[in-house]
Amino acid sequence: MKNNYGDIITTQLDNFVVQCEISRPPSNFFDFELIKDLADCFDDLDKSTDCRSIVLCSEGKHFCAGANFGRSNSIIQQSADSPNPIYTEAIRLFSCKKPVIAAVQGAAVGGGFGLALMADFRIVSPGTRMTANFLKLGFTPGFGLTHTLPRLIGIQKANLLFMTGRRIKGETAYEWGLGDVFAEDDKLREEAINLATEIATSAPLALLSLREQMRPGLAEAIKSATDIEGKEQFYLQKTEDHKEGIQSVAERRPGNFIGR
Repeated sequence: MKNNYGDIITTQLDNFVVQCEISRPPSNFFDFELIKDLADCFDDLDKSTDCRSIVLCSEGKHFCAGANFGRSNSIIQQSADSPNPIYTEAIRLFSCKKPVIAAVQGAAVGGGFGLALMADFRIVSPGTRMTANFLKLGFTPGFGLTHTLPRLIGIQKANLLFMTGRRIKGETAYEWGLGDVFAEDDKLREEAINLATEIATSAPLALLSLREQMRPGLAEAIKSATDIEGKEQFYLQKTEDHKEGIQSVAERRPGNFIGR
């Protein structure tokens, strides 16, 4: 297994735990290359007998502050009927056979929030911030969030986060079940490794079997969700509201939306 996959740095830890660190500090914005590199990394870890659980973490202030709209290939869907290549790679992430524990420091925004929910478990802290702010950008949720978020916290709370774009703190994330362990900011990654180690002590074949039973058809469900998400995003990205949403978020002000 390689040590580096682009901006993904892997480290073999003790007790069959592998750490995968996103190295685009401070905000760790994602684009197609990052998600593809992470999917390639997970594919290799699936084949590795030295890996029984994965810690997904990030270098810098934030776990993942969302898509990098400053790069032309961040949103590269070519037509309403063709899949967004980013989501094709995301489906590969959801197909990973090994348990994933995410250490969510700082912000998990938009697609970065979706990336955090791809994991089996999330470690959160007082500094954690989660938001599905897609409507504030003038388009709809992606990265499978329309499937994963209500699956975790129910339709009502998911709609509340989607429709308001509200940002929740680590304490609320833990109370609602988006976080599985609440740790101090400086202990967040340590607690993620501790949980990954505890999981990795289980019999590996039984662990893989259980995980498959507990996530039946998940990758297929994510494909169905992202097919719809991608099509809706494709149309909405052509609107004036989307342009205004991108600008208003960059300028840290409310959007002046006009409905076209």
